[in-house]
Amino acid sequence: MTTPASPFSVRRRSRLPVLAALLVAGAAACGDDPYAIDWAASPDTVLLYALARPELNLPSGFDFYNRSAMIVEDANATGQWDMAVDTRGGKIVLLPPGALGVSSKAAVAALRGRTFDDVTEAPADTAQYTSRAPVPVEMGTVYVWRSRQNYGYYGTSCVYYSKMEPLVIDPAGGTLTFVYDASPACNDRSLIPPK
Repeated sequence: MTTPASPFSVRRRSRLPVLAALLVAGAAACGDDPYAIDWAASPDTVLLYALARPELNLPSGFDFYNRSAMIVEDANATGQWDMAVDTRGGKIVLLPPGALGVSSKAAVAALRGRTFDDVTEAPADTAQYTSRAPVPVEMGTVYVWRSRQNYGYYGTSCVYYSKMEPLVIDPAGGTLTFVYDASPACNDRSLIPPK
C-alpha cells in the first residue's frame, strides 16, 4: 500500500523549478557573472638586481601573483617566482623559471613598439611566449607574463597575466627598474579591469 504524497511535499517540489528560473533570470538580468573578479588597475614600480651581481640576498626575482620581489637563491623561493633578472652578453635579460631549469608554466611574450597603456590583453597565441630561454630587455617593449600555476578562489588551476614595461635598464650596474600591473582574474587574458 502506497502512502499518498502530502500536499506540503508536492507544493515544495513544484516551487523548486520556479525558484531556480527566477534566480537564473535575475542573474541574467543584472548581466553580472557571479564568478567575475572585480579589480582596479594598480600599477607599481619595482627595482630588481641581476643574478650575476656579487652581493648576496638581493631581490632578483618577481612573483606577479603576489606582487612581490623575491630572492631567487633563497630555498623558500623555489618555484614561487615568475621572472628573474640577469645579465648576458652585456645586456639585462628576463629569465622565466624554465631558463634556469625550474619546472613552471611561467612564460613571457615581448610586444615591441607598444606602450604600457596600449597593451590591454595578453596574446592568445602560445607561440609568442618564451618559457625556457633568456629574453633581452629593450626600451619601447612591453612584456606580458603568464604566471606559474596557482590555485584560484574556487580551487581551480589558474595562470594569471601581467604586463611590465622597463623604465631604467642598467647593464653596468646590473639593475632593472620597471612598471607593472597584474590581473587577479584566473585564466583571464584581459590586462585591464572589467568595466
